[in-house]
Amino acid sequence: MAKVTVSLDAELVVEVMVLAGVGNPQDAVELVVRDYIARGHRTEARVAAREEALREVDAKPRDPEG
Repeated sequence: MAKVTVSLDAELVVEVMVLAGVGNPQDAVELVVRDYIARGHRTEARVAAREEALREVDAKPRDPEG
């Protein structure tokens, strides 16, 4: 996999390291990025499931009124 080098504020990285409980800055930032991506995928899956449920409700034949 290709690697990318990014410059970040040292205080930001130290805070990420503390919150992630990781002693290596590279690993800490990678964990945060991976978590962010996973959270996005979970959100997409929930939205898709909700939209599918709404489509199923709309697709059901309606009872005649009156």
